[in-house]
Amino acid sequence: MSGVSQLRKCHGSEPPADSAICSSRTPSTSKPPLPRPHDRTLLTTDRSAIIRSNITLLGTVFVSAFGMQLAFDQGSERIWNNINKGRQWKDIKHQYVEAAEDDE
Repeated sequence: MSGVSQLRKCHGSEPPADSAICSSRTPSTSKPPLPRPHDRTLLTTDRSAIIRSNITLLGTVFVSAFGMQLAFDQGSERIWNNINKGRQWKDIKHQYVEAAEDDE
């Protein structure tokens, strides 16, 4: 029963009798330590220049998305054209356009 009373003392209004018992059972509310100067990485270096202000972060996101869209569209179009070379209208158009002009 003494364990229950000590637990009540840890979480109740009474001061704890043994701080070792309370410290092992109460959750830690302290903040994690700040990084030391020699532990800094690309993301922790004085809040990177990209994320210092909200407008800069938002601008970076939009410019990156626009660039990625252009790169993806051009890359996928090149792949599509290489796979379907000789079967697209732009590849066979000259055969039909010349034949129609010769008939007239």
